[in-house]
Amino acid sequence: MFSVLDQPIVATTVTIVAIIMASGMIVVRQRASRKPATAKKIILPPLFMSTGALMFLFPYFQIEWLLVLEAMAVGLLFSVVLILTSNFEIHDQHIYLKPSKALGIVLIGLLIIRIAWKLAIGESISVGETSAMFYLLAFAMLVTWRIGMLVKFMKLKSTL
Repeated sequence: MFSVLDQPIVATTVTIVAIIMASGMIVVRQRASRKPATAKKIILPPLFMSTGALMFLFPYFQIEWLLVLEAMAVGLLFSVVLILTSNFEIHDQHIYLKPSKALGIVLIGLLIIRIAWKLAIGESISVGETSAMFYLLAFAMLVTWRIGMLVKFMKLKSTL
């Protein structure tokens, strides 16, 4: 199902917004590593991002279940890299997230994959379908990563 939203200018705008958002995420994560971590700071981002699921109320963003499973499986795979590279350290009785370049690499990698995918099959898949799949990929990645972070955080916190 294609619509006015599938015009090249819309796809270009969506890509530019994605680049800005990815850049913003990298900056926010780097700044967050300067402040002590808390369970609340680990749990809240997936809750905030979950509001994006409201897009699925609109038929333009609804996709087949197989595509849902594929997107979430890829998100889970990317989360493994983030879980393995997200570590905490203790300074002055506070727990801090060690800065890692992995998040930036994963976000840039996903952006490149998204752009390449859209260029390769852009005629056969709508912007809505692409947006839905990458939202699910990112959400699955974020939730899994944050659960892994919370487990590591709680283990370290129990040693304090």
